[in-house]
Amino acid sequence: MFQTTIGESGEHIIAGELDLEICLKDICETYCDGIELKTSDLIVSYRETITELSHVCHSKSPNKHNRLYVTAEPLKSGLAEDIDNGNVTEKDDVRIRARYLAETYEWDVNDARKIWCFGPENTGPNILTDMSRGVECLNEIKDSVVVAFNWATKEGVMCEENVRGVRFNIHDVTLHSDAIHRGGGQIIPTARRVFYAAMLTAKPAL
Repeated sequence: MFQTTIGESGEHIIAGELDLEICLKDICETYCDGIELKTSDLIVSYRETITELSHVCHSKSPNKHNRLYVTAEPLKSGLAEDIDNGNVTEKDDVRIRARYLAETYEWDVNDARKIWCFGPENTGPNILTDMSRGVECLNEIKDSVVVAFNWATKEGVMCEENVRGVRFNIHDVTLHSDAIHRGGGQIIPTARRVFYAAMLTAKPAL
């Protein structure tokens, strides 16, 4: 199975697991007879992950008025594949998805009902979960945290490759009472740093 995309520079990118050279040969001989194709060297794409539960990590915003407390843990075996195959998605009914995660992967039902996002790009095999209790104004920063989560899972902490099979848990949040001090410029870099810190304390791997 191969996947093709067009990069920002206009080049066609062919991605697959095996036999890319055979695929390129078929394209040249069967579909592009007489047309010279310029191809680059094959590139191996890695995925970053973690192997154990992290410490509770916290990060302060640049203005020192906001704090996020987060842990990271590996997803249970099979869940990343379920997300890839569309069996668990952001668009699922919250209660049905929570029951499925509880029965199949031993999630706490309350935690499963408070999934904020999948990533990267809102569809990938990583999950952001809100495990906090009684935090005021939390929904006001949700969009900023989701942006940071997608960014952190798109460009991992070790070598800026996509992250796979990681669950990030928000345990507590401290926010300034004035909304002007908890905007995206304060929350996004703070959340990205704490996601990276959680991965680094959870024995990251490729």
